[in-house]
Amino acid sequence: MATLLAIREQMRNFYSKYELYITPVCKFLFALITIILINNSIGYMSTLKSMAVVLILALMCSFMPMNFTVVISAIITIGHMYAFSKECAVIAVAVIILLFILYFRFSPRDTIAVLLTPICFMLKVPYIMPIVMGLVGTPASVFSVCSGVIVYYTISYMVGSESVLNTFDADGALEKFRYVIDGLMTNKAMFVVVAAFAFTLMVVYFIRRLSVDYAWTIAMITGALVNILFLLIGDLIYNTNISIAGVVVGGLVSVLVAKILEFFVFNVDYSRTEMVQFEDDEYYYYVKAVPKNTVAAPQKRVKTIRVPEKAVKQNINKR
Repeated sequence: MATLLAIREQMRNFYSKYELYITPVCKFLFALITIILINNSIGYMSTLKSMAVVLILALMCSFMPMNFTVVISAIITIGHMYAFSKECAVIAVAVIILLFILYFRFSPRDTIAVLLTPICFMLKVPYIMPIVMGLVGTPASVFSVCSGVIVYYTISYMVGSESVLNTFDADGALEKFRYVIDGLMTNKAMFVVVAAFAFTLMVVYFIRRLSVDYAWTIAMITGALVNILFLLIGDLIYNTNISIAGVVVGGLVSVLVAKILEFFVFNVDYSRTEMVQFEDDEYYYYVKAVPKNTVAAPQKRVKTIRVPEKAVKQNINKR
C-alpha cells in the first residue's frame, strides 16, 4: 500500500508541475476519442470522418472549455443524422436543445458526465456512470447522466431503424416523424435505464455522504446491487431485452472502477479515526475526524563523493 501511495503522490506532483501542458493534451485526447467513436457509431457524413477534420476539431477542443467539446460532439452528431435523414436530424436537434437547456440549467459543471455516458454505452460499460457520478458528483448530476442516456438511445433507435425509414416515400416526411417519435416515446428500455441510473446515483450519493466507516465502499456496492435489481425488475415487467449477464458483469466492473477512483480521491485510514468535541458561545460540536492515507513522495538524493587533495596529488606524482 505504501508503494501505491507513493506512486499516487508522484503522479499528483507531476501533474501539479506540468499542469499547463498536461491539461490541453488530455482535452485533445478526450475530444479525439469522442469524435472518433461518434464517427464510427454513426458515420453517415464522409466529410466529418476525414482525419484532418477530426484532428482540427480535437485541437480546437484542447484549448477551449470542456463545454465546447459537448457542443462540437452535438454538431457532429447532428451532421451525421442530417446525412442519414433530414427528419431524424430535426428530431435530434430538438432533443439535444431540450437536454442542453436542462443541462446548463442544473448541472453545467458535469460536462464529463454528458460525454462519458454515451461513450460508456458505446464501449458496453454504461453502468459505471451512475456509481461514479454518485461518488464524486451532486444530486444535480442526475440531469447530466440521464441526458447522456437519452441521447444515446435516441441516436441508436434512429440508426437502427434505417431499413424501415428507407421504405417511406420521398414525400413521407410526416410519416417518418411520426414513426421515430412514436418509437422513442414507447422505448421502454430507455425509460427503465434512465430511472435506474437516476435512482442508483441518488442512492450512492446519500450513502457516501454518511459519516459511517467505509461509506464509499458501502455506497458503491449498494449502488451496483440497486442498479442490477432495478434493471432486472424493469426487464421482467416491461420486457426490455436487457442482457442479464451484461448487467451483472457491468455491476462488477463498476465497483472495480469505483474502487480505483476511491484510491485517488478518497483514500482514508479508518483505524486512526478520532472523535473531537468542542464548543463556542452558542453550540457544542461533535466532530468525527478521519485522517487521509498519505505518504511523502520519495525524493532523489545526489551523493557527492569528494576525494582528498593529497590523494589526488599523490596519484598525479606517481604518473
